Amino acid sequence: MNRTILIATDYSLESLNILKKVLKEKDELGDSNQYHVLLVSGYDTGDSIRDLLFNTKGSIFNKIRPKEFCEAYSIIRNKYPHLISKITCDVFTGSFQRTFNQYVKSNAVEEAYFSSSVRSRDKGMFDIIPYIRRNADLQSREISLDTREKLPERGKLAEIFVEV
Repeated sequence: MNRTILIATDYSLESLNILKKVLKEKDELGDSNQYHVLLVSGYDTGDSIRDLLFNTKGSIFNKIRPKEFCEAYSIIRNKYPHLISKITCDVFTGSFQRTFNQYVKSNAVEEAYFSSSVRSRDKGMFDIIPYIRRNADLQSREISLDTREKLPERGKLAEIFVEV
């Protein structure tokens, strides 16, 4: 059975630890479902006519998503091919709760995961965790990440191989 899960991210390698932890739990439970994973961050498109006309999702992703992030989630996808049917990166550009609720409904999201330690710090990005928490129809869960202060791989692709 196919199910859709949403993971709040800031497109840092550290935020992929949420995905790793969720998939590890599902694998240990012997889950037979296939998951469409939505990696979502909030992005303020601005109110300038020029920005609204000429910004595409591709240009937004070029600004906020590093190349290493894509390589890292491909590695995770290859580790759990029996659980992942598809991984999609997306941005939520709304500013109202009802807009987020409609986004969740239109993408048939059943579960959402987030971590308070992962916050959108880049320009133009905003945190979608408050929207997730206020959505009554969504099963959401906070994942606690144990971040080590002195991790030599921090910010590098090798960080994805550190066990969570």
